[in-house]
Amino acid sequence: MRNFVHIDAPDLATAIRLLSDPKTEALAGGTDLLGELKRRIRSPERLLNLKTIREGRKISPDNEALRIGALSSLSQLEDHPFAAEHLPILSQAVSLVATPQLRNMGTLGGNLSQHPRCWYYRNPLFPCWLKGGEECFAVNGENKHHAILGAEICHAVHPSDLAPALIALDATIQIQGPDGNRSIPLEELYRNPGKDRRVMTILMPNELITEVFIPNPAKGSQGLYLKAMERRAWSFALVSVAAQASFEGGRIADMRLVLGGVSPIPWRARESEKILRGQRLSEDLVRQAADAAVSSARPLKDNAYKVQLVKGLIGKALEALVSRTYEG
Repeated sequence: MRNFVHIDAPDLATAIRLLSDPKTEALAGGTDLLGELKRRIRSPERLLNLKTIREGRKISPDNEALRIGALSSLSQLEDHPFAAEHLPILSQAVSLVATPQLRNMGTLGGNLSQHPRCWYYRNPLFPCWLKGGEECFAVNGENKHHAILGAEICHAVHPSDLAPALIALDATIQIQGPDGNRSIPLEELYRNPGKDRRVMTILMPNELITEVFIPNPAKGSQGLYLKAMERRAWSFALVSVAAQASFEGGRIADMRLVLGGVSPIPWRARESEKILRGQRLSEDLVRQAADAAVSSARPLKDNAYKVQLVKGLIGKALEALVSRTYEG
């Protein structure tokens, strides 16, 4: 790790101004950044501590919706009674992030904007494409954990557990930059890396996520987050499924399905959603929805197992949601 200067940000406006210097990077929980500093993947001259911005750590229920400051720790969110009662999909997702110690340190904003855990990206010996190199080494290398959907040049997967759950909840985010504040659906934060963009989000270096807003779920809706891991706990998703559904008269009135661990960005299974809306759940319908979710999959030599894993988790999630609805 190279030496750096540590600076406390007194307020958001000052933070944005200081981050306009390309030699300065933001530090919140540090659970992602510090690993990259140690490997010299990033080597800023200054680290700007954002946790001194106290207003960024507020969690506020708002007419049965929820506003969450982006500097809120994951453990704050995990322990919040409103999330547990009204947004179980979010509580489930946050409880599966890393370890309790890391959830105490990590922030919501950091989790949403973290860099991939691809071993070629994290290993300083490999000049992978995402770091400015000429190729994605995963294509012909070890690719057990890599993307099966949506990959173009980079085959790393986005590691966030919270992003799929929040997209399923139709969350929006506030972004603050030198030109002011703007609000966008969380789903629009993510862009597939391409020839002119070697990043996975639309954030500029001098922009920060400041708040996440989750609207009140529809009456009678149910949410579920499932995560398949290589170990029983405390690891990144091989595949995850976030499902949020509402039912009317025994039919699926609305459905949002978002996958993790399968693409460079959280993957919205829109074709599956279309198949499910307005229908009564059946084995055949589950099979159709699961098949549609992976119809465009292009697995690499070591990760074809993810296709079946996606199908299995979608089936499990749908059956659980229906069961909960009628038990309730």
